[in-house]
Amino acid sequence: MKIVLVNYRYFISGGSERYMFNIISLLESKGHEVIPFSVKHIQNEPSIYESYFIDAIGCGEEIYGHEYKRNFKTIFKVLSRMIYSFEAKRKFKELLVKEKPDIIYILQFQNKISCSIIDIAYKLNFPIVQRISDFSHICIDAILYRYEKKEICEQCLNGSKINGVFNKCANNSFIISVIKVLALKVQDVLNIRNKISAFIIPANSTVSKFIEFGIKEEKIVHIPTFFKFKKENFGNLSYTNYFLYVGRIEPDKGLFTLIKAFENTNYNLIIIGFSNDGYDVSIKEYLKDKKHNITFTGKLNFDEIAPILEKCLCTICPTEWYDNFPNSVLESYAFKKPVIASNLGSLNEIVIENKTGIHFEAGNYESLRIALNYMDSNKNDVIRMGENAYTELKTNYSEQQHYEKLIDVFDNVKNKKNNN
Repeated sequence: MKIVLVNYRYFISGGSERYMFNIISLLESKGHEVIPFSVKHIQNEPSIYESYFIDAIGCGEEIYGHEYKRNFKTIFKVLSRMIYSFEAKRKFKELLVKEKPDIIYILQFQNKISCSIIDIAYKLNFPIVQRISDFSHICIDAILYRYEKKEICEQCLNGSKINGVFNKCANNSFIISVIKVLALKVQDVLNIRNKISAFIIPANSTVSKFIEFGIKEEKIVHIPTFFKFKKENFGNLSYTNYFLYVGRIEPDKGLFTLIKAFENTNYNLIIIGFSNDGYDVSIKEYLKDKKHNITFTGKLNFDEIAPILEKCLCTICPTEWYDNFPNSVLESYAFKKPVIASNLGSLNEIVIENKTGIHFEAGNYESLRIALNYMDSNKNDVIRMGENAYTELKTNYSEQQHYEKLIDVFDNVKNKKNNN
């Protein structure tokens, strides 16, 4: 099968890109041809198809929107990529006409590529499948979370997108919020979601939100993500007296709750990750002159994270938004480490209480501290849950299982398209 895979980054920036390169490798190992379509960037992996990639919005070095220079050319590109990019439409059409793929598999397109690629692919009668990793079809900030109030917000789930403007949900900016609401309204007018044949959603909790939003249930397929093993060698595995957090350092990830739980205790915590807006600086400033045993490593690649995972007691996932399916949980399971997780969204599914980890009340640092104390005082239970976590990973989150379910969706979508 020839598959065009769309993602607005062709380098690893987060969980979506880790999935992208893992699924490319898996599909190619099964004999399929995968053709990437993305945006030009200095960090991109090499590809023989990069001539089809659309131009960078800025100079090709920026990753996040706040890094763009404020000039007319850049502002125009930002607007077109949010609303409707004719450049993306033209280049994608060239690629599709030349390669004639069997299926189009879209990961991330919002704000960097635009819905124009879906529009042209549908007109050319190519079947389209999208994997959902956030709530960008529903919420202009993609995560159903209000940063200024530090709480979950579902006003746009059943109500008007104008709520996003009133609340200045995008970058706390009225203007940017208006533009993003306009972009979603354009998608509504063009029936973009109806032009997508199937949605792959990793978490059942996210499935329920999309059904509530109005996506037809028969178009949704629940396929959990998978973990790609590089090695299975537990010679250095141990359960040392430190806890580990791996991920973005942002308010929605529950970082303030995390550090409050460790403040004025003897528990040790290592935080691996970075912030794209300086939130890590404010966290460190808060901790200044306070008693704690918290170490910040900054951003590390997985090979650098692995030795720390091998020796931690367990990992913590304190997220305070409906995290769709954090890769850090599966990474923890791969090293036989249970997870202390907040009781929100997908974490209630993938972290099984007292089997592969334990839950605490999201946003409640005292509840988290109780969980820390339990893990610290019950090492035999930690080891038991770690073994269960590894078994769970091998059983329900395997490459082969993911591949079979995904290909089944591709085949069904392709056959329906051919029969119409």
